[in-house]
Amino acid sequence: MASNRRSKGNETELEEDDAFVYVFDRRDKDAPDVKIPTGGLFSFEDFKERVREALQIKKKDNFVIATTNREEIKDDETWDDIDNGDTLYVLKKINQELCAPANERVNFVPHYDTIVKGGLYEYYASEGQNPLPYAFAELIDNALSATSENTGPRNIDILLHFDDGKPSNHSVFIIDNGRGMSPRQLNNWAIYRLSKFKRKDKRGKVSFIEGEDDDEELEQKQAPLCLNSDISYFGVGGKQAVFFIGNSTRMITKPKDAQDVHELTMSKEEFKQREINKESVYSGYIRNRKVGDSSHISPENDVLCSIINEEKKKESFTVVEIGGISSSHVTYLRQHLSSWTRQLAHIYHYYIHGPDGNQDLEDESESKTIPQFKNINIKVKLFVKGKPATEIDLRDIYDDMQSLYVRNSASQFFFKATAEGTGVVEGIIRYHPFLYDSETYPPDVNDPKGEADFDEHDYAVNTRPARGRRPIFECYWNGRLIPYTTIEEFEWCSEPKKSKNIAVECWNRISGVLFTNDHFQVSTNKLTFLDLEMRLRDKSTIFSRIINGQEKRTSIEKEFLNWLKDCHEQHDKQIHFTGFGGQVVRGDLPKQRQSPWGQFKSVVWDNKTFKVGQMVKILRTTPVFLGTIKNFYLYGEHEGDTFATGGEIEIQQEPQSLYNEVRTLPLSRLDRLCSAAAVKRLLEEEESKLPSNLIVTWPEGDEVRPNEKRPAGKTIGALKIEIENRKGEKIQKLPGTSAHASHKKLLVELKVIWHSSTGDQTIVSHISQHGKNWPYWFRKMETINNLGPHTLRLQVVLNESGSTIYAGKSLPSHQIKFTVTEAEPEKFTVGMLEGPFRIGQPFQIPLVFRDAYNNITKPVYTSTPTIQARDLDISYEKTIAKGTSLILTGIVAEGVISEKHTGSYGVTITVPGLREDAQALKLRFLPGLPKVLHVKPEEEMVIENGTAPVFHVEVQDMSGNITTDKNLTVTCKFPGLPTDLMYLLDCSASGCGNITGDPVLLKKVKDNHKLKALFEVPNKKDVSAVERTLVVTPSNSISHIEVKQEENKKQRILKQGESIMGKAGDVISGLTLVLYDEAGRAVTIDEKIFPKIKVNWIAKLNQEMVLSGNLPPIKVPASVSDLKYCQVAIHDKSNVEFSFTVNALPAEQNQIKCKCQGPAVVQIGEVLESEIQITVKDKFGNEITDLPKNSLHEFQVTGDGLQTDLVKIVSNRNGFAITNVRFEGGKIGTKDVKVTWRELRDFVRIEMVAGPPETLTLPGWDPEETITVLNEGKLPRSIVVQLCDQFGNPAKVSDVRMQLTKEGKIKLYPPPTPLKTNAQGQVDFGVLTASGPRGTYELQPKAFHGKAEPILGPKIQVQLQPNLMKPTSLSVEYDKKAVFTVGEKLPEFTVKVLTEDEQPMASAKVSSLSLKLWKMDANVSSGPPSRAISYSPEAVKGSPGVFVFKNRKTPDNAAVHQIMITYYDGQYELFSNVMTVDIKPAPPMQLLPVDNPGTPTVSNTRAANTRCVLRNLRLELRDQHGNPSGTGYSGKVKVEICGPDDVTEVPCFVGGSKTLDIALNNGTCVLNNLTIQENAPGLDGQEYRLRCEVQCALIPKNKSIPALEIPFLFYNDAKKQSQMSQLSKQRDNLQKVINTYHSLFDTTDLLTKELQTSVKEALQEEDQIKEEFRKLRVSMHQLTSIENVEKMIEAKTLEKERCLQMKRRSCGLPQLSGNPEVIGKIGHLAEIADPDIARVLSWHMSSDIDCVVTKTTKSAKDVYKQTNGKQQVLPLDSIFKKTLPDWNKPLPHTKYRTGWRPPGNPSYARDFLEFPQHKQECQTVFGMLLGDTLILDDLDSANAYRQEIVKFTHCPTILTREGDRIRSNGKFGGLMNKAVPIEKLKGAVFGEPLNPQYKEAESIVETLQRFKVAMQKTSKAKEELKDQSSYIELPEMKSKRKECQDAEKQLIEVEKKLGMTSSRSRTPQVNTTPPQATPSKRARLSSQTPVNGAETTPTPSPHFTPTRQSKRLASMTPTMEDGRKKLRKT
Repeated sequence: MASNRRSKGNETELEEDDAFVYVFDRRDKDAPDVKIPTGGLFSFEDFKERVREALQIKKKDNFVIATTNREEIKDDETWDDIDNGDTLYVLKKINQELCAPANERVNFVPHYDTIVKGGLYEYYASEGQNPLPYAFAELIDNALSATSENTGPRNIDILLHFDDGKPSNHSVFIIDNGRGMSPRQLNNWAIYRLSKFKRKDKRGKVSFIEGEDDDEELEQKQAPLCLNSDISYFGVGGKQAVFFIGNSTRMITKPKDAQDVHELTMSKEEFKQREINKESVYSGYIRNRKVGDSSHISPENDVLCSIINEEKKKESFTVVEIGGISSSHVTYLRQHLSSWTRQLAHIYHYYIHGPDGNQDLEDESESKTIPQFKNINIKVKLFVKGKPATEIDLRDIYDDMQSLYVRNSASQFFFKATAEGTGVVEGIIRYHPFLYDSETYPPDVNDPKGEADFDEHDYAVNTRPARGRRPIFECYWNGRLIPYTTIEEFEWCSEPKKSKNIAVECWNRISGVLFTNDHFQVSTNKLTFLDLEMRLRDKSTIFSRIINGQEKRTSIEKEFLNWLKDCHEQHDKQIHFTGFGGQVVRGDLPKQRQSPWGQFKSVVWDNKTFKVGQMVKILRTTPVFLGTIKNFYLYGEHEGDTFATGGEIEIQQEPQSLYNEVRTLPLSRLDRLCSAAAVKRLLEEEESKLPSNLIVTWPEGDEVRPNEKRPAGKTIGALKIEIENRKGEKIQKLPGTSAHASHKKLLVELKVIWHSSTGDQTIVSHISQHGKNWPYWFRKMETINNLGPHTLRLQVVLNESGSTIYAGKSLPSHQIKFTVTEAEPEKFTVGMLEGPFRIGQPFQIPLVFRDAYNNITKPVYTSTPTIQARDLDISYEKTIAKGTSLILTGIVAEGVISEKHTGSYGVTITVPGLREDAQALKLRFLPGLPKVLHVKPEEEMVIENGTAPVFHVEVQDMSGNITTDKNLTVTCKFPGLPTDLMYLLDCSASGCGNITGDPVLLKKVKDNHKLKALFEVPNKKDVSAVERTLVVTPSNSISHIEVKQEENKKQRILKQGESIMGKAGDVISGLTLVLYDEAGRAVTIDEKIFPKIKVNWIAKLNQEMVLSGNLPPIKVPASVSDLKYCQVAIHDKSNVEFSFTVNALPAEQNQIKCKCQGPAVVQIGEVLESEIQITVKDKFGNEITDLPKNSLHEFQVTGDGLQTDLVKIVSNRNGFAITNVRFEGGKIGTKDVKVTWRELRDFVRIEMVAGPPETLTLPGWDPEETITVLNEGKLPRSIVVQLCDQFGNPAKVSDVRMQLTKEGKIKLYPPPTPLKTNAQGQVDFGVLTASGPRGTYELQPKAFHGKAEPILGPKIQVQLQPNLMKPTSLSVEYDKKAVFTVGEKLPEFTVKVLTEDEQPMASAKVSSLSLKLWKMDANVSSGPPSRAISYSPEAVKGSPGVFVFKNRKTPDNAAVHQIMITYYDGQYELFSNVMTVDIKPAPPMQLLPVDNPGTPTVSNTRAANTRCVLRNLRLELRDQHGNPSGTGYSGKVKVEICGPDDVTEVPCFVGGSKTLDIALNNGTCVLNNLTIQENAPGLDGQEYRLRCEVQCALIPKNKSIPALEIPFLFYNDAKKQSQMSQLSKQRDNLQKVINTYHSLFDTTDLLTKELQTSVKEALQEEDQIKEEFRKLRVSMHQLTSIENVEKMIEAKTLEKERCLQMKRRSCGLPQLSGNPEVIGKIGHLAEIADPDIARVLSWHMSSDIDCVVTKTTKSAKDVYKQTNGKQQVLPLDSIFKKTLPDWNKPLPHTKYRTGWRPPGNPSYARDFLEFPQHKQECQTVFGMLLGDTLILDDLDSANAYRQEIVKFTHCPTILTREGDRIRSNGKFGGLMNKAVPIEKLKGAVFGEPLNPQYKEAESIVETLQRFKVAMQKTSKAKEELKDQSSYIELPEMKSKRKECQDAEKQLIEVEKKLGMTSSRSRTPQVNTTPPQATPSKRARLSSQTPVNGAETTPTPSPHFTPTRQSKRLASMTPTMEDGRKKLRKT
């Protein structure tokens, strides 16, 4: 038992009564459970005996003990798994059915993580800030509450003690001088979630946090700003804070006037240990001790001891000690001390400084006094061992945010808010003025990046000054900051929607703070208000201003505006802009900032006037910037002179001969102190007059902007070109006084260049000259339709030569780069369909959109497609936009499939708003899934007993169609039958049929019997079961047979199955037969019944014998073991039979038989263990046991070598037996034993075998050989172990347990479990796979035979090498703080593919990696779905195995997405962790209706319903991608009735107004019952528009949202209105049909082209791979089919495995543990193929071969220390690399004796080395160790070579293949210069590389796999192209074209009836998504404008391309390469 294991040798030994189990006796009764103590039991047998005694089970009764999970407890191992308190069963057998239920006791105490990790989420959800200050704030809250009654100072100290030498001693103390806690109050503190209110109820007394006062007294303490210190409430925050900071706490407290100190400790480890020990987790002890007693504290904890010693000086106190501080917390607390103490000062600002805050007092001594509300001293002290202490008083912090707000404010506005109930809020608004050139609003010290800065063009980045986007109000609860709750603004203090006489900037200069009492709810850890903002925004909340402490009952809004106006006039110091010159558009700024700008001629700043034309100087420039003022600009819409805080100044830089530049700078850069005289002195050089630049203008608009993306076909406007010199003058010819120079006119050349994939092409080229009456001019161009990048280039050239260079300098030029993109969609086609389609089953249809030039473009997100089908009800759920497709999802068709359609139905899809808005297609619908089971007949069916009923069954779908499905089987069961009878009918193919089966047979049917027939479809839960009634009547057929036997002249009736005895070989006669029917009546045997009677012991019956009632005689079997089965049967429908058996008795004795009862095998010198059984038999071989009594002495036993005197013959149950058989000796072989009885005899053959096993052998294995295996590779052969005796003979002993043991961390797969030997004494462990760290390991078999010591076998040496070609994991790095916004780029993701040595895998390929991005779905548990976007990476140069995903665009769908990196190279597949990101929507750009309003028609009659334009229409704000983005945007929508410009009569709304203001709440507006005035003016039949314009303060004026226009028709007659309404609907339907047809035709043509391209690309890919095969010398005639390719892949894969399993030489040196700084031992770094070279080089480098190479000296020292100096080390950074030999250096003789071919094949020794990895480092190491060492064949050749070389230069060391060495000094010979055999090197040799055939086979396999995919792709593409071509020629396609023409004619007629002119477009306009540039002022929504459904669905990213899988259409999926989206065949 598990609990008893802890009892042994443990001081906390369980008492005998403490350990117990509950046992239920469930053998055969319902008995209550018995509690059985288990104390003192250490074995299963002891426990079993105790159970037997407790349940009074007899000794002879067998039983099993099992758990409630039916796991048998049968030995000590299973008994150890039982825990204290478990419930057990006592059963007869393990699989016995429970005879009664049993109740098992369970315990579910909350886990201790409830306390330890209770606040983890709340603290980490800290909005990007470190949550530690908020955790300390919880503990300060408790201290403030504890000191609330102090009359003197309230001291709170936070002590940080850190010990770098021993991090475990890190501790934090929070000490206060409060009233302390009693033991009961301390117990209350430890109870989780025991709030102060519950503590009253539980203890009858308030705990220390609230004090002893009751609630009434607390409410009387109305402290200013709710500073009542009552901020410790819930019983949660303290525990959460303690365990967030550390993992243990010690509470030390002493109440006032108490004698004792109370201590309580809690820790995570203590909780964990209690859980392990099965102790109560939520319990502990409070230590009560005397003051200053630290005897229980370790002396090493001197900090705590000193704090305890200080207790004597204190009257009352509380100390909170926190231990186990994490290293990350310690780092933050030390490095960011000033930051987090500043945050604490901000949180408790008003407790520290009082209600007035931290004011900037002139008398510093005044701030140090302790008046009311300033007696709280919160200090933080940092103690680091060995360093001076640091102390910070929160009162001395002056840069917290509230201090900055208080000190930088110029005026304050006090107000009060009274919420419903007793909630009261006090508020303060402060004004921070603007002073000349800067705002005084304090920056956010906690977020320095949020402040405005200047970019490289000196433009302010942050467009909102002062407060910016920060909320106005911070919120305080009971005087303490609630950090995560801020309030943006209230309606009365928000920026007005209409302009006031106050500057707009003033609203951004206010800050505020709210103070609440505890009548507002906060979260348990006081991070967030729960109801503050909701209650304050309630209409019942009353706001009022407070002046001098008195409440002023006036309009709060009016009071605030007056105060704000006074602040602006009295405190702001601004600039006066004069000389207004109108509004201008500035083309030099980004698009979003080009307008509106006001132009001014002068400014008055600081009593100085600056005018246009004035020479000025600019600040902060090098060199000095001088220039002439051109203009002053002020952003915004202005009507005259105005005041502002700043603007911009346009300056012409001087002198122009050097710069000639006009710049616009912030006005703050103007130097107001520099005089004009100082500026003029600097302008001394004459300005140059040469041409400088071109001025390009677009007089007629249609400007081409740099890097602009323009839709195809967009007009390039007319260009006006002007040439300007450096003085700013416009010139047409070169300057000069000579006649030659004056005649050089300047021309301007224009070129438009298209940068196509094949090269640059000039598509437009013109030259313009300047005339007398016209400038340089180029007409507009409308033919730019080629997609891709373009360049518009303007170049000044000379008139005569056309040269672009004059005077050595290039003439000015100008170029504009732009890109032509797809235009707006005008048609669509149907994508690939995924059949089959079934009734009631949802499916989807993708739609692909194209522009007017047939380019694929983005879909229309605002359109709502419609779908119709003839004779079927069809609808869809929603649309999803993916890439260039719009998918109709959730399409469901319902209805009965009629025969006239043969399953094919015409389906029409319409997308309103397109030029070609309809497509028609044929879909074949099959019946739906099974829903109903119909069975006939429905009334009762009557059958005769013994017959089978027949029912007709139909399986129908939800619409009543007979349907089919896979595994659709109908079953019929009869519950009332005594035996199971079931009919089956397979409806998988037909869906219906007759179901029948075996007849219904009931026993003893005397009357009619009713049965229930239950029909079910087993695997279809949706199909309900059906019941039918079956009536069974009695049968008249024969039902009973009676057989009689004559014995002693009497007839005896035989029983069914009775056995008749007779002597073997005799005959039994006298049998008679009687038949009875089901009613029990005798049936006469006649000629009709005779043929039906059959017996099985004779072939043909005698008719006369049977008619007389007799049966033929029966012959008794010859063997007593044979049982003759006799049967009499009636072969009719009743199928009645009677059976009995005939047994034989033995005859006379005839023979004896001897047989060994066990194995007839005896070991040499041993007694035969088995008995030899002697059996006496008759002539038929039947044993005779009844023999005479004296027969035992008549047996004689003899044999060769048999010791007959030892032989014994005994009698037994089966006869006689021979025992004690033993042979005297002899050879191993066969021995015969002869047995004689009377005249009978027999022989027994005994096999003499070897002795008992004593040794083990491993056939086929060499114990001296070391086997090299790659990690996770297979051993070369199976491990077979043989048992042998002491002489080495194979011992054929079975069932000997054998085990294969292993050494170290090696793992074997499959794991070798203990096996037993077979009959041959062998065990086969199979071919095992080895894995583990690099190194040499030993495998050794063991055999366990008897109780002796195990038999040990020989050892197998296995050397594991890492597999550097196998990836094991992915390392992903990215910026986790990045913000994801739709349409923007993703951050860079750096991915490393790591191998087993944790290094990047150099062989990893870019094509194997993919980044998957998909929208998070709750239904997706793991892995990327098929709809995920795939991005391909880029390889990092110089870093193999490292890849980066960059410049990838986010999807256009704003939602939570998930990212996963996947790796698949055809063999290995890896996945990274899923990364969840939240993609936010962009700002709103459009106003769209949720439902399609159509084209309403109204009349001005009296009836109100005819005058209603819109009943109910909901409008939403959305971004440019269609995502709802109106959250937080509130305002109004102005609705106005508009008409054409030439129409003066315009209808009005009820009340006479033409405009209405509708509220806009969170981006949503609802138009309800918009009705025109009765008899309102208007032209009959005229189309008017409802113009909806958004007005919201949060929307910038330069990014205004275009107005939404909804057209409607106006009539003066109600009847005419009704007619025109019908015609309008008919026109809409016709337009849908026509657009659907056009889209279908375009789709068909496009798909054909796509498929042709796919076939061509597939064939090209095949040809490329074939070229690779030719280089690999692979014959192509073997690769004519996919089957042949697969066969060759299989063959080459086997060849690779054979190469891996080939025996190779390996280095036997042990490996070091994995360290990235350690490269490895020299013996492991290189491999040598030639065995002779490997031997001589391993011997030559034997002193260095085990040296460890490291990258740095530091890591070398670490290895040296770890091995106690025994290991050689070589750091790379200590090698002098300048003397290293050149690796490609030629041999010495080539330099001095050219053309000489020396004998012996000289080569450098380094040329034989191969480096598996670290090639560069290895070349450095071996270059240093080997130098220029040479290798030759033999010693003679080596000496001859040396003699020649020394004639010219020094000769290096020479080695020979034979093992000789000639040193560099010429010495050779002796044992020191002769290599030893490789066996004596003991594994210190260089390994052998893989066979070259392996790499060749690997390359071929990879190419074959790609070729197989290419062949499959080609076959599929050709098949799809063939199907598509046949589809185009179908007659139905031709008929569709005819139908389209007819529909177009009908549309013309309907438009004539509507009175529509030819100028009105037949295809209505679509409200397209506006570009990101300045939007147009209005966008028209026609009657056909498509809208989304009622439920808004986020628009998916355009990268989401649907997968199309039909046989007709091509299949494309998105991939990303080089930042561009491409389509790839899938």
